[in-house]
Amino acid sequence: MNEVRGTVWFVSRHPGAVAWAERHGIAVDRQVAHLDVEAVQAGDVVIGTLPVHLAAEVCQRGARFLNLSLDIPPEARGRELSADELEAFGARLEEFHIERR
Repeated sequence: MNEVRGTVWFVSRHPGAVAWAERHGIAVDRQVAHLDVEAVQAGDVVIGTLPVHLAAEVCQRGARFLNLSLDIPPEARGRELSADELEAFGARLEEFHIERR
């Protein structure tokens, strides 16, 4: 019996982040600049950097949330980063389960 998997979403408006994901062979079904949380279903995987209230809603819907985490120095903030810069700043996916209280 084949296991049905949900949609893998990659949420980013940054070309460097999209290139980083491609470089790492991250299989994505839908790449979007902004997430419509209403479209997320149980079993989906949402990858990106989301405001905490949206990440909590993703988790509440039964989806997994993988944060694209970086250690960005102050001088690199506020500008577009390349895939190489994301590598240099330790880009990684970290799974979080966020719950609203």
